[in-house]
Amino acid sequence: MRYGTGPEVLREVTCTLKPGSFHFLTGRSGAGKSSLLKLMYLAHRPSRGLVTLFDEDIATLPRQRLPFLRRRVGVVFQEFRLLNHLSAFDNVALPLRVAGVKEGTIRKHVDELLAWTGLGDHTEARPPTLSGGQQQRVAIARALISRPDLLLADEPTGNVDDALGVRLLYLFEELNRMGTTVVIATHSESLVSRFKKPILHLEDGVLIHHDRVEAKDGTADPRDPRKQFGRGTKQ
Repeated sequence: MRYGTGPEVLREVTCTLKPGSFHFLTGRSGAGKSSLLKLMYLAHRPSRGLVTLFDEDIATLPRQRLPFLRRRVGVVFQEFRLLNHLSAFDNVALPLRVAGVKEGTIRKHVDELLAWTGLGDHTEARPPTLSGGQQQRVAIARALISRPDLLLADEPTGNVDDALGVRLLYLFEELNRMGTTVVIATHSESLVSRFKKPILHLEDGVLIHHDRVEAKDGTADPRDPRKQFGRGTKQ
């Protein structure tokens, strides 16, 4: 993947996400994490190579099919992308309303999810009146409300404290247990260390796979591709 005529941001990247898997995507700033996520949620097409999503070849997929595939992907953006003229409730409810879900069902699911993310007292608040952390939680709830097949999160805990960050990761885990494939791009060493999930690590546009296993003492495998470059599978 490249932007315009610039150098390739991603090159020779090979990655297969099995349905129901959970991965952390790591790498220093500028390594290409956001670019890889953009390929996954169809914001960009590859400049060369192949991207297949839900058994569909993105390069040959008719443009009218793209919205259908995008509805199966939930995305949590760094910049939130909330609609400021809508309440927190209505921002979260929007994907369900677009899908034609009945209002009674919407009310039940949105209220439950906002309460779980600690926003039960802010359902009618509009984004400009919320803190950055609260807006992040609204954005996460909106991405989760449709129970997507694939959830992509770009630094989803960057604007919340550590305790809430852990709570949100447990929410992602619960969604994963229900069958959703999850990829979380993060700089948080503590979250990566606490949750024993495989790592996809980007280094200068090249991807390293690192399937962590649990050690005999019950801790995470201490080998970390960010500290031992090349110990994973370079592809």
